[in-house]
Amino acid sequence: MGLLQNKLIVIGVSGGIAAYKSVEILRQLQKEGASVRVIMTRNAAAFVGPLTFEALSGYSVYMDVVEKDVSGEIRHISWADKADAVIIAPATANMIGKIANGIADDALSTFIMAVRTPVLICPAMNSNMYESRAVQRNLDCLEADGFHVLEPDSGELACGVTGPGRLPDPPFIVDRLKKVLSPSDLKGKRVLVSAGPTIEPIDPVRYISNHSSGKMGYEIARAAEYRGAEVKMVTGKTSLPVPFNVSAVNVLSAAEMYEAMIRNMDDADIIIKVAAVADYRVKDVAEHKIKKTSDDMIIKLEKNPDILKAIGEKKKNQFLVGFAAETRDLRENALAKLKSKNLDMIVGNVVSEEGSGFGSDTNRVTLFYADGNIDHMPVMGKDAVANALIDRILARII
Repeated sequence: MGLLQNKLIVIGVSGGIAAYKSVEILRQLQKEGASVRVIMTRNAAAFVGPLTFEALSGYSVYMDVVEKDVSGEIRHISWADKADAVIIAPATANMIGKIANGIADDALSTFIMAVRTPVLICPAMNSNMYESRAVQRNLDCLEADGFHVLEPDSGELACGVTGPGRLPDPPFIVDRLKKVLSPSDLKGKRVLVSAGPTIEPIDPVRYISNHSSGKMGYEIARAAEYRGAEVKMVTGKTSLPVPFNVSAVNVLSAAEMYEAMIRNMDDADIIIKVAAVADYRVKDVAEHKIKKTSDDMIIKLEKNPDILKAIGEKKKNQFLVGFAAETRDLRENALAKLKSKNLDMIVGNVVSEEGSGFGSDTNRVTLFYADGNIDHMPVMGKDAVANALIDRILARII
């Protein structure tokens, strides 16, 4: 299950031109498995009609502070009790000022006074308004009170001004909500992750690689960032966007990945090597494209450096995790790799099994530990696998 699966998220929409983006935020939350309710101010309804939110969410929009639910409950109390988290997007200068100063004179501001779950406030307004002393003072007050304030983007605004004040894109807002809902148990830790495939050139147009999509490594980097770690990722070529707030070092070959991992390992507390690295590279890479001149061709390969073994030999106090993607004899192969490469843990999976292959959104892994323990895990989404892995690591380093 993902972080937002089966969660009740309330979106508060106040009266700004960016209110149209709240519709996409709703859709993004639903894609993550959340149930969504919407509270709008009267001014917000001038930009986006409540019927739009009602049609998409499947629930009536709350706009009147004295309005009761169909059950007879007072909405601003019942919704506040049931919500797992709240997003206010856009949050106007007016709404920010109300919340910061304890004013409750409409449905949204009254609801916020009753909320005890995490609230992510997303300011959006003219640059001069955003940078004004009053708004900045109110935002500082909100953060001091425990609200989570998302810094707006800079750029050209609807009013024609260029500067800070633009509401961030919906995927980023939803991503930051996930961070808000994650424990901060990796705060102060530095995590180094390798991800994706490596590429070994044959000539200028051909190469040797593998089927790794990078999804598992990217989910681990993302989960570690959510949980407060400073994350650096050394990644081979993938089609995936780098997780927000993760520092990425892009490489192609195994030799490049070796150099990057060794260069960065001393700064890490936890090293998780997920990347699918080519064991061999072409000995003599052709300068020009190889032409088809015969029915067969022999390419000589030479061994690449063993990244995981080198890290295992050089590590000091780091917790080192490796991955073993196997097609058979998982236990034997994983345990041999665990011992020969001086690992603290190895994550094994059989890539030929359904729901556990390259490019899949799910994985079924078995965790093997240096102390002899073994943890068999069911098929889960790779985001869930990432968090389960971090849980197990924390249990052994704290």
